[in-house]
Parts: sequence; C-alpha cells; structure tokens
Amino acid sequence: MARFGAVDVHYPVEGGARAALVVAMEATFAEVVDERTVWLDEAAPYRPGRFYERELPPLRALLDGVEPLDLLVVDGYVDLDPAGRPGLGLHVHGAGMAPVVIGVAKTAFRAATHAVAVVRGTSARPLWVTAVGMSREDAAAQIAAMSGGARLPEALHRVDRLARGTLLPRS
Repeated sequence: MARFGAVDVHYPVEGGARAALVVAMEATFAEVVDERTVWLDEAAPYRPGRFYERELPPLRALLDGVEPLDLLVVDGYVDLDPAGRPGLGLHVHGAGMAPVVIGVAKTAFRAATHAVAVVRGTSARPLWVTAVGMSREDAAAQIAAMSGGARLPEALHRVDRLARGTLLPRS
C-alpha cells in the first residue's frame, strides 16, 4: 500500500521551528489518515541559497519513527535551475526521506525556468512544480489532481496550518 506525505515547516519570530506532516494512502490526499507535528526549540538561521540547512533538521525530527513514505510533497523547489542545482527537495531525497519528492512553490524563482506551472481553482497565479523520482509533468498532474478546489490543495493548506500552530493535529 502506498503512503503519500506532505510536510511544511514554520519559524515563529520568537525562534524555534514547528514541522508538520499529513499522510494519505492515495495521491489526491482526499482523506488524511495521519498527521503529526514536532517542535524544535532552536532553528538554524536563514541563509540565502542554503535554505535546506534550516529545513532538514526539523524534517528529520518530524519523520523520525514514521512509517516510510513512497512520495513526499515539500514546500519549495526540488531543484533550482535546469542544470539541477539542488533545492530543498533534492536534499530531502538525498537524505532518504522518500524515493519520490515533489516540490510545490507558491512563488516563481527566476532561475527555475524548468518548473511546471500548475493553475488550480479560480486563481490565475500558478504553483510551480519540480520533482525527483518522477517526471515534472507527472508531478504537476498529481498536484493538479489533489483534493480541494483552491489554488493550494487542501492537504498543503492543512499542513501549512499545522506547521503555523493554527490547527492542532487530529488524535
């Protein structure tokens, strides 16, 4: 049985980091079957071009002890340019967190001309999709098919709220 996850990390202004995960048994994330959050008292500072250094420790802590995922959706880019400069998703993949990683970015990155634009709902603003372990085109189709009628699929909206602490995980 396949397991699909989506993660996000939030950094409150007072410090620390909260990472969140939602899990589904099918690619549309129509039914979330598990979710969790983890809090880290300290987070690495943001360094341009080295975002992954800040994100990987909370994601490792979050996924520690979680049944393996077949696919993981991250907030950001898998690779940052057509030449394959690693973004968060490639670092997540390289750390063995999932064999397939899809990056979903809400804003365009100038160098990421290879990212596939996905327009959802009534929004004219696209999401930018990159991937490792599957083609960008298949990843874009998967994000387009995810549950929810808004620009941001419902699972990604939910994991964002969990990471921000505005929603508590279901028990």
